[in-house]
Amino acid sequence: MWNLLGEELVMVVQNYYDIITILFLSIGLTYLASRAWKRATNMREDIPGRLGLPLIGETFSFLSATNSTRGCYDFVRLRRLWHGRWFKTRLFGKIHIFIPNPEGARTIFANDFDLFNKGYVKSMADAVGKKSLLCVPVENHKRIRRLLSEPFSMTSLSAFITKFDKMLCGRLQKLEEKGKSFKVLDFSMKMTFDAMCDMLMSITEDSLLRQIEKDCTAVSDAMLSFPVMIPGTRYYKGIMGRKRLMETFRDIIVRRRTGEESPGDFLQSMLQRDSFPDSEKLDDSEIMDNLLTLIIAGQTTTAAAMMWSVKFLHDNRDAQDILRDEQLSLAKIKPEGASLNHEDINNMLYGLKVGI
Repeated sequence: MWNLLGEELVMVVQNYYDIITILFLSIGLTYLASRAWKRATNMREDIPGRLGLPLIGETFSFLSATNSTRGCYDFVRLRRLWHGRWFKTRLFGKIHIFIPNPEGARTIFANDFDLFNKGYVKSMADAVGKKSLLCVPVENHKRIRRLLSEPFSMTSLSAFITKFDKMLCGRLQKLEEKGKSFKVLDFSMKMTFDAMCDMLMSITEDSLLRQIEKDCTAVSDAMLSFPVMIPGTRYYKGIMGRKRLMETFRDIIVRRRTGEESPGDFLQSMLQRDSFPDSEKLDDSEIMDNLLTLIIAGQTTTAAAMMWSVKFLHDNRDAQDILRDEQLSLAKIKPEGASLNHEDINNMLYGLKVGI
């Protein structure tokens, strides 16, 4: 009888071998997956914070802070009070860990993404473009970064210092003559925007500058918005503004290639590489996406630095007096009406310390 049962069992195993194998594999994989999920959960639980609802998380709280006068830093400040310096949250459907110290940030950003891959929220990538230095994969990042930095030689930067000084002095003089007051950040934003467009594309026509500025502002506002194409939303306005900017840049590139315009600026240095190998040039999409990126990034960071410099000098009158004396002493040894140059900047020993 036992032999008969054994033979029947063997026949069952043979007939259903595939099914039994799949069953055991499924059980094994389920066990391993549950172990891995448990470990991942435990790791996430080691970091305090709140993930909120699936997909949504704390996105609305983040956007609310970003669009208010408090800014996104208030979102971070409150959660540090609640959870400590390290905390986790869920934004735009993904879990984010906020790193509290320079060492952690240096580990991430100083390794050319060997340890961490970079990624941006969808709205930001859509706004600046897939070929932007902010969004390209690691293998393209080094090439684009190298090619973008080459035109910014010491000679071109020296010329830009003089041009920027003339532009700044001229605008401040007009405001003084009219007796007008102004907000430092608004003035700095407009000033740096016009300077960036001049340096990158030699655009000085006021009507064109204002149209590009309007579209760039829409793109900048859309970078941290909910990515839905609904008319009237920040995301929609930003994407439409981006389309207009790409058309403007494309028209300028066409005029350059047909010989209608050929100024010695950043854009022209990019187009002069048309006959170079692919590894030594940028295609039109890469040029246009990174023109937009450079304008937005350069305007925002430079204007903010100028505003905070004025704020800190106002709060520290001793530093303001020393800096003023240094500037007046430099002005005495220069011809009347002469603009600053690179050598003058190097001679501002105290000014360099204030800037840093």
